[in-house]
Amino acid sequence: MKRLLEAELIYGRLLEISEPHLIARYNKALEGFGLRPTALTRFSIDMTGFSPEIAEELGDRDYLDPNRVNRRFIIMTPDQAELPVVHTSFSNTAALMHEFFNANSRAINAVTIKDALYGEIEDSVSIVDDIDDLLSINEVRFRVLSAEDMLGKAAELRGLVDRLKKVPTAWTDDEMLNRMVELAKLTGDIRQNALVPDQLVFRHEAFWANHFGGVYVFLDDKTTTVICDPSVPGFRRSRPWQVSYIAINDHARIYDFLASTKRLQLPQASWVEDSGLYQHRADMVVRGLIHETEPAADLANADRIWLQTWMHRNAAAVAKDGAYPFLQEMIRTVAATGTIKMQDVAPANRFMLVRAAPAHPDQWLVNRLISQLVPRDFVSRFVFDKQGFYDAYERYSESFKEYVVATLTGTYLKDKAAFRHKLYGLREE
Repeated sequence: MKRLLEAELIYGRLLEISEPHLIARYNKALEGFGLRPTALTRFSIDMTGFSPEIAEELGDRDYLDPNRVNRRFIIMTPDQAELPVVHTSFSNTAALMHEFFNANSRAINAVTIKDALYGEIEDSVSIVDDIDDLLSINEVRFRVLSAEDMLGKAAELRGLVDRLKKVPTAWTDDEMLNRMVELAKLTGDIRQNALVPDQLVFRHEAFWANHFGGVYVFLDDKTTTVICDPSVPGFRRSRPWQVSYIAINDHARIYDFLASTKRLQLPQASWVEDSGLYQHRADMVVRGLIHETEPAADLANADRIWLQTWMHRNAAAVAKDGAYPFLQEMIRTVAATGTIKMQDVAPANRFMLVRAAPAHPDQWLVNRLISQLVPRDFVSRFVFDKQGFYDAYERYSESFKEYVVATLTGTYLKDKAAFRHKLYGLREE
């Protein structure tokens, strides 16, 4: 992982925490979770407050994700809203955190001046034993505390203010008035500063969960669709009257589901040619095939001539694999006819020709699924399924790791938004 760290391809864009008062607040949050405080004088955090350095110190990557449900969070600053989520069990953790930040920005801005917020994203289950546990999560509630008890002090001051207004003789209570002054010094004017979050309950939309090797859950008006390994506990048994189950290796049914629910953008020259997606995937196929047959090959320094020479010398292997000739044929077909008849394409090949419908709310989740079904495209895997990418990266040869890092830093990291828009049609909000 050293190459990934140096290239900021893992734990990139995190926020450094080094000021003693911020570390003290973080430690109070850790103690609130029943964890030992950190001895580090410098560490970095993501949107949820997860720190890879503290995870290493504690020897527990799930220190903010116990049982991989009811995700914990620590908010030190409103700036965390712009950070990535680098470790989570649910694909929509970042979306839920964004909703929380957006809905409660005034309170977060006010509280984090003097305090840190921490708590849990509470689901309706405490542990996941089967698919039914995942399906029972319809909404989440943010349970919020504060390291310096700013929220508790604000609530106490609010109660005293109400008593002062309602009880005619309360103004003669010197002890109460002194307490109000003491609290106001800490909280400020609570009539102007909203210290208590306004919205704490949010709907749990379509998601991927890393339980049982990965489970996709898609929600439509009257049906729920689950895509995962058929050996997962509860597959085809949990709520069969309202849930459709599709095996992760059933390419035909997965394609039919995504296409029929308009979650896919099907091949049309208007986007295929402008995006360069087919040529990109053809290039990924060739380089992946080279790595599989010659793991020590120096792909980082391979130019087009070298690649063409390799393909000529290994024409039989390229033809047997079939993916590269197939993509070249599809490029010619789109150029000649403007489209592709998907019913004529083998189900296993269809996902090389599509991308998520850019306007659909599930676009990131669908692209994540597609990237899993087109594993040689490590660029798409990195963009949409980082955990899957990191798992695959560990199995690469050293020379291929070098090539992968050089490719990602030379393409995607140069301008992420432009890259995502060109290849996948995604527009930044």
